This record gives sequence, structure tokens and C-alpha cells, in this order.
Amino acid sequence: MNRCFAAEEVRGLVMEDGEDFSDASDQDFIPDFRSDESEDELEEHESPDDDDDDDDEEEEGEQNEKVVDVSKNWRSKNGKIMWSATHDVARHYIPPAIPLPGPTCYATARISSPESAFNLFFTEDMINLIVEMTNIQGNRAKSGWTAMTAQEMRTYLGLLILSGLYKSRHEATSSLWNKTTGRTFFAEAMGHTRFVHINRMLRFDDNLRKTQPHNETKMSPILELWRKWNSLLPRLFNLGRDVCIDEQLIAFKGRCSFRQYMPSKPAKYGLKIWALCDVNTAYAWKLDVYTGKPLGGRREKNLAMQVVLRLCDSLEGHTLTTDNFFTSFTLADELKKKKMSLVGTLRKNKAEIPLQLLKHQDRALLSSLFAFTKDKCLVSYYPKKGKNVLMLSTKHREAQVEDSSKKKPQIILDYNRCKGAVDHLDQACATYSVRRRAQRWPMCLFYHMVDVSCYNAFVLFTEINPDWNPGKLNKRRLFLEELGMALIEPEMLRRGPLKTQGLQTAEATPGPAPKRKQCGLCDNPLRACNVCSKCGISVCRKHMRPICMNC
Repeated sequence: MNRCFAAEEVRGLVMEDGEDFSDASDQDFIPDFRSDESEDELEEHESPDDDDDDDDEEEEGEQNEKVVDVSKNWRSKNGKIMWSATHDVARHYIPPAIPLPGPTCYATARISSPESAFNLFFTEDMINLIVEMTNIQGNRAKSGWTAMTAQEMRTYLGLLILSGLYKSRHEATSSLWNKTTGRTFFAEAMGHTRFVHINRMLRFDDNLRKTQPHNETKMSPILELWRKWNSLLPRLFNLGRDVCIDEQLIAFKGRCSFRQYMPSKPAKYGLKIWALCDVNTAYAWKLDVYTGKPLGGRREKNLAMQVVLRLCDSLEGHTLTTDNFFTSFTLADELKKKKMSLVGTLRKNKAEIPLQLLKHQDRALLSSLFAFTKDKCLVSYYPKKGKNVLMLSTKHREAQVEDSSKKKPQIILDYNRCKGAVDHLDQACATYSVRRRAQRWPMCLFYHMVDVSCYNAFVLFTEINPDWNPGKLNKRRLFLEELGMALIEPEMLRRGPLKTQGLQTAEATPGPAPKRKQCGLCDNPLRACNVCSKCGISVCRKHMRPICMNC
């Protein structure tokens, strides 16, 4: 009985996660199972002729084996956590219930076409905000500014989408409107000069209305539009079980107080965004712009953990995949309160890691070493000489290794499957990006919002209409083409075909300069070289009348 009681005591010590064992030595956790009885008294109880004693011997052997397993305990570097080499101490993991993944009922009831899906991300309220601020800036900066309408703003968005679809984002606008190198619908939807003026005057906030600029955030030039747009993303889609958080970099080399330098990215300079995406569809569920040190305040402590908690504020029951910038034991404990699991790579300087997992000089290649507590699992994978991969998981509770040549642990396989969600979003947006050259960082952020909205709208539309264009491999291109044409079609019908045909006909026949003739509206014999585009008579400057760009 003394032996059984001692074994249960040791097992209880190992099962208690987080207890401080810093004052104890390794021998303290291997108690002496020998009772006060002498060896002679023990030999008296052991008789080979007694069957009950044989059963006791088998039980003693099993207990001794358990003692050997329990003795394989590793203390963390800070001495606060005891890790077990076996998964006997780990509790069984049961995934919590989550909402049904996919478009929400709100989105499903409102999506019938690509245009309706895109309009859920750029609502009428947001369009009116952009139109109002752009007209304020246009009246201030340009004499004779023609007020922009909501329909004209949607036409501008449609032209941006179509220019990105035809890989013309870096092409000069004069080339897009050219009769030879451009496309006819650009000139039919909007004049070139009007497009350039809108592009220059586009604003999302009125800076002159601010009475106390020092109390504003660094995002104030686009903050109101960004908050409205970012609040719509979670409202339209329910995430699947696996989600991923990573960073994005929007290329920008102009003036910006929170511009970041990231040598590992292709652009190297730009605006950093933290993104939370669904693993299966790469749907952008929530974004957060990193603005650095706040105005008049201190830098945020535990930045990585605070970013994750902000992005996962309304989530519960999901499995989060992160890289070593975000992964920490403190974050795992915070996510546990939200019934969320964490899988991610781990930096070697964490104090909770036992030293046994950091040593790999004497280990065989492709070997894996596991360590467990009741709700965490650590694995050290040795893929090649000089490289040691450390992973933390609160989801996996067994030492599972794939049956292949590389012998990767299951934790690494699940991490590799989920880690590329944000990268997939970046790649999809870059393929048909609407980004154009800009000297103002709010414009770069606005272009990114349009790119993400187009991709998210495509995800929602195809999830609701899985039979749309079956068998086609270029569904996203077809979606963007239909979306862009639907946005510019109302303005093309309003302008009419004749108003652009006359301009194209005049540009198509450049020929020699017209001869000077007498003005058809003057009594005096004045010679005029200008000709009316409708009736064809010669007109002098006195009888010429200006018209607006739309007419």
C-alpha cells in the first residue's frame, strides 16, 4: 500500500502544470518506494508457491515501469514548468463547437451577382463619405470643379478593377484612353481628364475640420472609412475551424510616419498590416494597421499578444496558427480562456522550454523529441545538421509522426497546411491588383481595401453559387470582368454612345489642319478654323461655348 500511495503522489506532482519546482533537485521527484520494513521482512512475504504473491510481483513491475516513465521529467529553464516525455499526463482534447463556416445569412440573402457581392463591402454610406470629402477637396483645390456623384465614384472603382484585370496598373492613363493601345470602354465610361482629376482630388477625411490634431490618431486621413469597411468583414463570413494570423506589407516609399522597413518582403518599404484569414478560403476576416508608437503615448507592451487578442476578440473555439513572432506560452494561456487552440513555431529564447529540447548535437537526423503537460505539447524536430525546429501546440496531445522518409511530426504537418492563408491572400490580390502609383499613403491603403474587397466578394459569391461557370479555371478573372463592366455600365448609358463616338472619330482622322472659312454665325467677313462638332459649320471664338467634361 505504501508503494501505491507513493506512485500516486508522484503522478499527482507531474500532472500539476505550472507548479514551481525551482527549489527542488531532480532526485526530489523520484521518491524512495522502500517502506520501513527490512529486506528480510520483504523476502518473507515473497513466496514462489503463492499465486497471490506472483500477482503482487506483476503489479510491482508495472508500478516500477511507471516510476521510470515519471522520472523522465524535464524542468523548464525558468524552473516553473515540469514537462513529461510521455503523453500520459496530457488531457484528452475535444474541439469546441463553432458556427457553420461560410457566408452568413445576412450575406446570402443579399448576394445575387458579382456587383451585389462587391456592394456589401463598399456600401452606399461609404461611397457617400468618399464623394463628400472629394467634392470638398475639389472645390478648394481646383477652380471650376464639377461635383462628383455616387454613380461616378462607382464608375471610377470599376475602371480601377478593369485596369487591374488587364494588368495595366503600372500603365500610364493616357495609354489606357488611347484609341490604339487602350480599350474603348475606358473613354465611353469616363473622360481621361476627369479620371485624372478624380484620382488627384480623392479624399476620405477633411483635415481642415480638425480642431485638435494632436489628439487624432495617425490613421485619421482614412480612419472613418477604414473602420466602417473593417467592421463589415466579420459580418459577412463565418470562419472555419482553422484560422491564421500573419503580416502584410503594402508597398509605399513616400512620406509616412509609420512606414516600415522589412527586408524579407519583396517591396521592403511600406505599410504593415496584421491580417486574420480563414485557412480554407483565405477570406480576410479582420485587418489591423500597425501605426507604431501612438501619438503622445508609450509603445505598446507585448505587442504580438495584444495584436492577436484584438483580432480574435469575437472568436471562440477556433485553432489559431501563427509564426514565432506571435507564439508564446502566455498567448496560449490567454487563448485557452476563449476555448481556442494555438499551433505555431517557437523561438529558442523562451524561458518555458526545457534544455533537453534545445540540445540536438547527439541526436539522429529526422528525429523528434516531445514534451507534454496536461494542456500543452512541445516538439523538437531535427531535420538537418545545425537546424532545430521548435513547435508549440495546445491542440495535439500525442507524439504522432508521419510514416514517410522525412518523419515529420503531425504538429509540423498541420502547421504547414495552415500557415499560408495570409500569403495566399497576398498572392491573389497581387495577381489582379488595382494599385496605381501614388504619393499619398491613404491612397495605397484605399487600393488595398479595393483589392481585398474584390477577393472577399469572389469568395462569398462562389460559396453561394458553386455551380457558377463550372469547369472553368479562370473563375476569378471572369468574376472581376463581370464586376467591372457592371460598375461602369450605368455611366456609359448616361453619357450615351454618340458623345464618345464624335471624339473617337475626330481623333481617328488626324489629317491636315482644316482650312480657314468664314464664321457661319457672323455678319462680318471673319475667317475661323474651328468647326462645330454637330452641324459642321465654321465658328469663331466669339460664338464658341464651353461644355463640361461629362457632356
